[in-house]
Amino acid sequence: MAELRILPLISSATEIVHALGLGAFQVGRSHECDYPAEVLSLPVCTRPAIAVDGSSAEIDRLVKERVGNALSVYEVDAVLIRELRPTHIITQTQCKVCAVSLDDVRKEWAPDAQIVSCEPYCLAEVWKDIERIAVACGVAERGAALVGELKARLVPYRGETRPRVAAVEWLEPLMAAGYWIPELIELAGGRLVDLAEGPEVVVAHPCGFDMERTRRETAGKGLTGRVYLCDGNQFMNRPGPRLVESYEIFCQILHPDQFAPTLRGVGWDFFGEGSGDLDTVKAAVLDENFVGVRAGDDHSG
Repeated sequence: MAELRILPLISSATEIVHALGLGAFQVGRSHECDYPAEVLSLPVCTRPAIAVDGSSAEIDRLVKERVGNALSVYEVDAVLIRELRPTHIITQTQCKVCAVSLDDVRKEWAPDAQIVSCEPYCLAEVWKDIERIAVACGVAERGAALVGELKARLVPYRGETRPRVAAVEWLEPLMAAGYWIPELIELAGGRLVDLAEGPEVVVAHPCGFDMERTRRETAGKGLTGRVYLCDGNQFMNRPGPRLVESYEIFCQILHPDQFAPTLRGVGWDFFGEGSGDLDTVKAAVLDENFVGVRAGDDHSG
């Protein structure tokens, strides 16, 4: 494997590469690849084309302007990629907003590199992507073993209590979580509902936001029920090995009497009892800006 030179351009792929024991062969990263910590010293091959330090509403507006003008939300450093001489570039075709897409890479990629493109919409497809990366890098058996280990940790909750849960992956406009999140909530013993249905629990895990930024954004949104904050950037919104930790976070939130809060302060925290009223939330949900996303639907956040 000495000839391997792997360039993941999505954060989940970087985590998969390291979980497969291939971290020593990673030669660069995207600006969003930040785990495990040792990758932070690698050359950064991408950057956002918009300001990402604004509010949810501001980011939403800027993204829609770029996409509406057929422009990418990300920029790729083609010169640096050529200098790195990757044998494998790992990207995605799922969402042009969430990470560098296959279309971006095709314009800039090293001509001799093998492109491995991920496109997960559910847990089964996340596992397939792990195995696809493993096969491309010549470690198929490691891929199969890793998938087996991860799946074994997703033990379905067998208790009778199944609280109504609304999961939110963007706060302005409100966007309901989809893809693998409904599966994780069901496995963790929750019953997924919309915000307008009066959830007992609301979990906010905006794409790209850590918990402190989520805390600031959640304030004043008038959500109902018991509101929890999650580090969606590190956990729920990365389709890789740490989706298992995301499942564990949901278990700890939904069944605190049965699961020790081992990830509290790291991946989740309690925000408080929602101060809004259901009629106001229903109005927001019915507003034309609300985007409900379910597994398999187009993602726009």
